[in-house]
Amino acid sequence: MDTINLLKAAVLGLAVLAILYAACNHISKKQVMESFEKGTFGFDLQFLKTKDSGLVVLKDPVGNAQVALSAKFQGKVFTSTAQGMLGKSFGWINYHAFDHIVSGAHINALGGEDRFWIGPEGGQFSIFFKSGGGMDFDNWFTPASLDTEPWELVRLEPTIASFTKDVYLQNYSGTHFTLTLDRKVELLDRLQIEKRLDISVDGVFPVAFETLNTVTSKDNVSWSKSTGGLCIWMLDMLACGPGVTIVAPYRQGDEHEPDKVATTGYFGEIPPEWLRVTDKAVFLKADGWKRSKIGLSPRRAMPVLGSYDSENGVLTIVKYPVFAEAEYINQQWPRQEKPYEGDAVNAYNDGPLADGSQMGPFYELESSSPALFLGPRQQWQHDHTVFHFAGDEAILNKISEKVLGVGISEITSIF
Repeated sequence: MDTINLLKAAVLGLAVLAILYAACNHISKKQVMESFEKGTFGFDLQFLKTKDSGLVVLKDPVGNAQVALSAKFQGKVFTSTAQGMLGKSFGWINYHAFDHIVSGAHINALGGEDRFWIGPEGGQFSIFFKSGGGMDFDNWFTPASLDTEPWELVRLEPTIASFTKDVYLQNYSGTHFTLTLDRKVELLDRLQIEKRLDISVDGVFPVAFETLNTVTSKDNVSWSKSTGGLCIWMLDMLACGPGVTIVAPYRQGDEHEPDKVATTGYFGEIPPEWLRVTDKAVFLKADGWKRSKIGLSPRRAMPVLGSYDSENGVLTIVKYPVFAEAEYINQQWPRQEKPYEGDAVNAYNDGPLADGSQMGPFYELESSSPALFLGPRQQWQHDHTVFHFAGDEAILNKISEKVLGVGISEITSIF
């Protein structure tokens, strides 16, 4: 065989090897993608890495707990797991929304287990409505700094990530705000979890992360009641289902609120098929079939809120501070006669809109800081911690009774 034919044969051989390598590599990637079922942490982690090459994953060095979060998407915690890559993914992720991100949209609802927002959403001091326009959906827009703009990752350790963002806002009344948002997320270990809730986690799979969320004013004048204050607003979007029930423990009434336990008319009154109130807690069904929301005032709210998913055997608890005598912003959409008599704690069940469309389904557990009237360079920090426990119902029952004041059997039989 002459030299030319030898070269041709070599080139052909290399081409065949390249094709075989590419085919094997494609099969390998496909097999990896198919190794995780939808609903697992591994599936969501692979998906998120295709949307954010800098995705941050915090891992327990001695256990299976993990948390996935992103600087590209506003320092958001997208999801977590108590049982590693094959374990259940606790956050709700809106997969198809990532292909349609639009700057200036009403909202890019990507989902996420925990996000740092600023309120109020509604009322004359809202930062979600165009100044001077109608207070309706056509004029409702999520500020870009909370929706599409990336934040800066400023610290990363195996179990800690910190983010920052300089923000400029204008409220409905025309007041301008310049501020810095700082956020630290820490994956907690088993001992920290037990200490925070005064429980034992023996026999269950736990995961928990604490978020420290700070607002610092960079304005030269103080924020006032007359021109509008702001608040830190934490929202946890979670996967709903027919067996999910939200539990909001509450304090007994006093002379200020002898009868009213919760605000239930955010989206119209809630039918009894979705709402129950006992002498211990308010229960809201989180099935994703009835758009409804509850809120508890600072005098009624407890520093814990939770839910139980009977189909998957998962108990979820969120913990935060509540200041009973503080003023909280009323975030409902119409203009408010008493803008600083709002709720400290909220829970939301998604459902179809009037036109039949739906963003979810999902449900949310929410906490807020008091109304903030900061002076120049003053700051406020709001601590919001999310816990999930999966495993034996008898052990979950002990945790639920200890922290929420109601047992699993009461939760599962309330509806």
